[in-house]
Amino acid sequence: MKAYHLNISKAQLGNARIALLPGDPGRVELIARAIAKRSGAPVIALASKREFTTCSSKINGKRIVVTSTGIGGPSACIAIDELAKLGIRTFIRVGTTGAIQRYIRNGDCIITTGAVRLDGASTHYAPIEFPAIAHHEIVAALMEGAEMAGVRWHAGISASTDAFYPGEERKDSFQRLRLRRLRGLTDELRGLNVLNYEMESSAVLTLTASMGNGALKGGCITGVVNRGSTGRITNASLKAGEENAVKVAVCAVDYLTSGRRVKG
Repeated sequence: MKAYHLNISKAQLGNARIALLPGDPGRVELIARAIAKRSGAPVIALASKREFTTCSSKINGKRIVVTSTGIGGPSACIAIDELAKLGIRTFIRVGTTGAIQRYIRNGDCIITTGAVRLDGASTHYAPIEFPAIAHHEIVAALMEGAEMAGVRWHAGISASTDAFYPGEERKDSFQRLRLRRLRGLTDELRGLNVLNYEMESSAVLTLTASMGNGALKGGCITGVVNRGSTGRITNASLKAGEENAVKVAVCAVDYLTSGRRVKG
C-alpha cells in the first residue's frame, strides 16, 4: 500500500532508514546524483506527486531516500509522518536560509541544534513548550560532514517561521503593515544569538524528537543565500548556498553509514 501523499510504498524503499529532505522538488535528483557519484550506485526515481518528489540511491551499501517537502511546516510534517510509517528513522533537512548574525556569510552552512518554534504545524504534534531539538548524533555527523566537505559552518539556534515575508520581518513584502508582535523580531532574535531564518526546522526537529518513543533522529543543514529580513537572493548566493548544503549533507550521510571520515 502506498503512502497517500508521497505515493510510495515500503517495498519501494526497501531497507532505507535515512532520508534527506530538501524543500524544492528540483533539488531531489541533484542530491540523489551527488550521493550516487560517491558510490557509483544508480539513481532511482520513485514518485512525484504535488510537492513531494522522491528518488533514492545508495552509499556504503545503504539505500538513502531523498524526498522534497515543499515550503513550510505543514507539508514537511506530512512527508516525515508518512516516511516514518514506511520505515525511515533518520531525517535531515537540506535547504537554504537567510542569516541574521552579521558574521555569517553567503555560502556558509548552518547546522541547526534547535529551533525557535514560530510555526503552527508542529504544535499539532507537541505543545509549544516542547523543545525542537536536533539529535546529537546527527549534529555531530553534520559537523563532520562540513569538515569533510571543507565548508565554513556555524552551529546554533534557527528561527523557523510559517511566512517568508512577514514571518521574517522582510521589507520587500506587498503588505506594508507589519503586525505589532512581529516588529523588531529580527533584532530580538539576533540579540538572543539566533543564527538564521528558515521555514521547516521546527517541524522536522519537533516531530523527530517527539515521535516514535525515541526511535527517530532529526537534523537540519542549510546554506546561507542572503541576509534574513533584508538581503536580496542573487543567482551566485543561491548557487553557493545550495551547493554547500548538499556537499555537507552527502558527506554527513557518508559518515553516518560508514563511521569514518572520508575526503569530501
